[in-house]
Amino acid sequence: MKILYGVQATGNGHITRARAMAPALQKQGLAVDYLFSGRSPDKLFDMEPFGDYRCRQGLSFCTERGKIALWPTAKAIKPLNFFREMAELDVSAYDLIISDFEPLTAWAGFLARVPVVGLGHQYAFMHPIPQHRGSPVARLVTRWFAPAKVRLGLHWHHFDQPILPPIAPISIKPLPVEKNLYLVYLPFECLDAIRQFLQPFTQYRFAIYHPQAERADEGHLQFYPPSRSGFHRTMAQACGVIGNAGFGLASEALQIGKKLLIKPLARQPEQLSNALTLELLELAQTMDQLDADIAGKWLEQGASHKIDYPDVATAVAQWIAAGDLTTITELANELWRKSSCVESRAFAVNVLGEWLYLPELG
Repeated sequence: MKILYGVQATGNGHITRARAMAPALQKQGLAVDYLFSGRSPDKLFDMEPFGDYRCRQGLSFCTERGKIALWPTAKAIKPLNFFREMAELDVSAYDLIISDFEPLTAWAGFLARVPVVGLGHQYAFMHPIPQHRGSPVARLVTRWFAPAKVRLGLHWHHFDQPILPPIAPISIKPLPVEKNLYLVYLPFECLDAIRQFLQPFTQYRFAIYHPQAERADEGHLQFYPPSRSGFHRTMAQACGVIGNAGFGLASEALQIGKKLLIKPLARQPEQLSNALTLELLELAQTMDQLDADIAGKWLEQGASHKIDYPDVATAVAQWIAAGDLTTITELANELWRKSSCVESRAFAVNVLGEWLYLPELG
């Protein structure tokens, strides 16, 4: 079986998931080509698992001061270029396309009638699960940005739906936790805003990873450029994590039992929904802005939670190699039986603008 694997490279979570899938697919004897879009090639790092991968411009968004920048995003979207890239993408030699919310490969497969498996967090939102009340346009974007007939959605809970646990493996061995050390990853906030936000908390130490950061030591604030190995080492040593509401970061933190303080990217429906879900499941403290009052209380009183998820990447690779794409429910049920889920809890959730009651979770 020959597979084209498309990865939305705007956020690191999609790439991290693909890094876990690459060796799992290789062990099944599957031939896989990788295509990344949404980020300039010179901004990609630690890409060795993907061999001779391809990059395209695709579609992405622009951010400014912790929120989606609507006008710069509109100017950056070049539909003619997208259609040209899609037309030039020949998928006729592939038996299957896997799209981690990557639009070029998904649409090319859709139009060429090559089977497309959507693998990623965004595909979970096709089910009735906790979601932020988004606009009709946002819901259409979620559904049609990277269409897939077969959808393997990932989430922190199954919500009685055919959804899989996260794919976010932590490869580093456990390390002694350093008292009062916190990992900070707020890539959509400006560095000055992060510095101002954390400056008052001199009794704690903050390791701040940021795309625009250079290595610098400013007393209790220590800045680092992107580094996958350094990031995971710091996470293992830290008491907790302060970050945006990306699915991958929270998944990694939950698996090693780090307490979470989450600030979602404003105007981004996925992150707003993630923050809502984490709060409903009582897995994290959330804040709408960089709020020192909330942070201070969380630093003193915040609780950690640890959830054990199984090896989802291997299970998905085996499922794909078996060739029967109709057994998603069976795959999901098997994986959740191996997971330590949150305890049963009853609460109301806002799903596509309607309030629903989920009586028995866990």
